[in-house]
Amino acid sequence: MAAIAALLDGRGAVTALRRSLPRGGPGVVSCRASANVRQLLGRRIVEAVVFSPRTDPHAEWASLRSDFPDIPVVAYASFRPDDGELLAECRRQRVAAVAVEGVDDPVVGELVRRVSLAASRRRALADAPRLLRLADPLQRQVWDFLVDRVDQPVTTAGLATRLGVSREHLSRQFAAGGAPNLKRVIDFLRVVGAAQLLHNPGYTAARVAGLLSFASSSHLGSTAKRIAGVGTADLQRMTPTELLTRFVRGHTRSRL
Repeated sequence: MAAIAALLDGRGAVTALRRSLPRGGPGVVSCRASANVRQLLGRRIVEAVVFSPRTDPHAEWASLRSDFPDIPVVAYASFRPDDGELLAECRRQRVAAVAVEGVDDPVVGELVRRVSLAASRRRALADAPRLLRLADPLQRQVWDFLVDRVDQPVTTAGLATRLGVSREHLSRQFAAGGAPNLKRVIDFLRVVGAAQLLHNPGYTAARVAGLLSFASSSHLGSTAKRIAGVGTADLQRMTPTELLTRFVRGHTRSRL
């Protein structure tokens, strides 16, 4: 399951972050140093890193950001009026948002959620329901569920159980009106998630394949070829919007 990495000054900040995140989403994993964040990135999909600029040596943090520049970062600390240089450094490090401990505690989780990898994916794919002809309420409900959960293995049977319908009904209803079949949409979103991660030099194709429950990097590559007509190496250079365009133009249906 996806995680929020927390590299913060104390338990109070970590507790505030946990309390303000919506239930059912990524869990917070407290980290003592940048090295622990790096280890977490290798084990789980990290939706965002929440850190205090005072917690770690600059060189270690800069190295982490160099390897994982597209993982969203939120600075969360008790900033003081004389912290201008510290905030300027946050800007140089491409911090996505800044929250003040003691002031923004009730909303810091919502702030993190808005800049997370899932939120970025949702914004980039905002036109997907229209382009994929997902107009029925059930189709939209399924899409909304899947777009935030590329890290979790999802099957048609499991999704049907969650929705309280039969597997056959879900498959038939989702593909109605010219929409792609459900399995193909699940694979499309997993490929989009892989592209997001592969934009970071710190990730290899093998590591990304493991994080997204592909059997191997070759399996990831064959799925990307089937879904978007591109290989694994191409995913490093492609945006979710570009992948959507390729998917819509000729890969929404299986070729017999």
